[in-house]
Amino acid sequence: MAFQLIALYNHPESAAAFDKHYNETHAPLAAQFPGLRSYTATRPAAPSGERPAYHLAAVLTFDDEESFNAAVGSEVGKAALADLANFAGAGVTILTGPADVVL
Repeated sequence: MAFQLIALYNHPESAAAFDKHYNETHAPLAAQFPGLRSYTATRPAAPSGERPAYHLAAVLTFDDEESFNAAVGSEVGKAALADLANFAGAGVTILTGPADVVL
């Protein structure tokens, strides 16, 4: 069963600075996770025009929990985790778990 890491980033003080670092540094680093099957990043928009709950949501999918654990324990995983301090000062919620395909 696939296993996912979901990162929900709070709204930063400077969206431009956050986006620059995320796009140019963090995302390319995280894309190097060994065993990464897919990686998507979404900048949510609230349907009614109000501010969405999060600035960015990233979903990283691995083949299984073992692959996920190996990836986050790797040098790339350690570097990606350490990099959060460089741009995610407003906070990030990390969720992990098995992913069921619904459709």
